Amino acid sequence: MNTSPTPHHFTGSPHRAALVAAVAAACLLAVGCSGSGGSNDTSDASAGKAGTGRIKIALITHGARGDAFWELVRKGAQAAAAKDNIDLTYASNSEAAAQASLVRDAIRDRVDGIALTLAKPEAMQSAVSAAKAAGIPVVGLNSGIDAWKSEGLLEYFGQDESVAGRATGDKLDELKAKHALCVIHEQGNIALEARCAGVKKAFGGETDMLYVNGTDMDAVGTAVTARLRQDPSVDEVVMMGAQFALAAVKSVKTAGSKAQVATFDLNSTVVKSVQSGDVQFAVDQQPYLQGYLAVDSLWLYHSNGNFSGGGTAPVLTGPAFVTKENVSSVAKFAANGTR
Repeated sequence: MNTSPTPHHFTGSPHRAALVAAVAAACLLAVGCSGSGGSNDTSDASAGKAGTGRIKIALITHGARGDAFWELVRKGAQAAAAKDNIDLTYASNSEAAAQASLVRDAIRDRVDGIALTLAKPEAMQSAVSAAKAAGIPVVGLNSGIDAWKSEGLLEYFGQDESVAGRATGDKLDELKAKHALCVIHEQGNIALEARCAGVKKAFGGETDMLYVNGTDMDAVGTAVTARLRQDPSVDEVVMMGAQFALAAVKSVKTAGSKAQVATFDLNSTVVKSVQSGDVQFAVDQQPYLQGYLAVDSLWLYHSNGNFSGGGTAPVLTGPAFVTKENVSSVAKFAANGTR
């Protein structure tokens, strides 16, 4: 979890303190911030761009092609790269062996740092070891909160999926749900499995699991519709991603079910669905922030030897519940494509 630094205490006149505070604020804005509506072009020589030498960073994820969630991660990474004078490359493959191969490509390219996901840690272990042997610092994000330390990564940025799952289960109890259907779109993905396991552990009602093929959205919708028709007692469908939530909304209507839809993760369309009531709530892990912090952390490590969490604790970016009551506070950022 990100916490604000302890404020400095100034001595002297109130005018001097105000001046120092104003200068500090200006410096923070110049160095550490990027506007949500600003350009992510790494050639932008805007105020606040790092004056350090250019370094090469690779961001390698298990994201599927065209997945809006990973576009948010990528946008955050690009914003950090633009600020830090980083030559950023992004590559992804949902197959673990292919993702590991992308890591080896980055090693051969002699990058200065690698940020990666550990959706299937065992398959990534050899590639991570090769990066470390080559002297390349590696940080984790999004998936692998239980594996990043054992894999020897410097830092981890993301959500504790077990905690998020249990919080979701508690939320369902609060909403007086009785029978949840937890839909996993990638079998074996430890993050998705942990979410549903957490829901099942905390939720006082009944929880069923449904595995679907997340690469085929029509198949996802068909499978959810069939289960809802088969079991009308399901009153809550819990999806693992924003675009899958939208498919579930259609399935509920097609099946003539009275079930509510909840989802992990957020995008601009889900924000509108929460506003309309089609989606009851979303669990936001802030993917833009994950990408930003992961890339920025490698620059900090190179430029000043910093690493967050002391190498022992993750930096948490979620969970946060987005409901009809508070959705307006994130809607404008979602419209900008950063939430």
